[in-house]
Amino acid sequence: MLSQLQPTCPEQLLSRAKGMQSMPTAVINAGTELAMVSAKQAADEGIIRPILVGDSEAITSLAKQLHWTLKADQIVHALGEQASAEAAVALVHEGQAKLLMKGHVHSDTLLRAVLNKDKGLRTGKRLSHVFHMSVPESDKVLCITDAVINIAPDLTTQHHIFNNCVELMQALGYEKPNVALLSAAELPTAAMPSSMQAKEFLDDMSAQQKAAARVFGPVAFDGAVSPEAAAIKGITQAGAGHADVLLVPNIETGNAIFKQLVYFNAATAAGLILGAQVPIMLTSRADPPVARLASAALGVVYANWQQNQA
Repeated sequence: MLSQLQPTCPEQLLSRAKGMQSMPTAVINAGTELAMVSAKQAADEGIIRPILVGDSEAITSLAKQLHWTLKADQIVHALGEQASAEAAVALVHEGQAKLLMKGHVHSDTLLRAVLNKDKGLRTGKRLSHVFHMSVPESDKVLCITDAVINIAPDLTTQHHIFNNCVELMQALGYEKPNVALLSAAELPTAAMPSSMQAKEFLDDMSAQQKAAARVFGPVAFDGAVSPEAAAIKGITQAGAGHADVLLVPNIETGNAIFKQLVYFNAATAAGLILGAQVPIMLTSRADPPVARLASAALGVVYANWQQNQA
């Protein structure tokens, strides 16, 4: 049942990033083969200019193995995950880095440095995560938010998740993306809390939010992504069956959908944390190289958009 297709980095996304200014990127705890290979691949594509933060001896040794010639200012010595995360965040404050890339560091350690009240990268927005999902031989993109950070978001947090993701979609060229408020039913009912949550969100939307996206729900997965299913079910809300974004009610739902797409459809999951001062590429140890490259491309597109908005 698992797909035998090979995931690919979406060419449209990579080409978009290549057409933009390359971004100085701090790679957190870079002294492992996986982190170095990922950083080098994105650098070879010309989309990032990596600053490798971590054990300088390990970084230098791995660079030689990879036949990668590094300049002195591309290495920042820091020992351990916490020190590397803090040093990478400091590079952002100094204006030397416009992106962060997760290397060999636990996510909670990375987030602790980002959320530090005195030295972190807080903006007043809640952090949220987006998976930009693409499958081989298809130009269709489906974004899933939030499947990584916010476990059971309340209404306020959902608004932050929505706003963060809509900004990303605008950076990708979506003038007014279709956002599905996912549930397992199309009618709000107290027996299905996620359906009531969707209704509450719709009722609470601002005029600005309504102008920025076509939001519909509550809606089950089929009605969100299939025009045929939406028509059969009589879902007439604008955007139904053509979702660009799935705003999931909890982390379990988002996690299950993204992993099903990866393992059953050979989807490439580009992952990005939004809401901090700079985008943060967050990938898993199980992610293939193409997912890491796609995450870099996504981060570069969004970082350039942010820079143009400033």
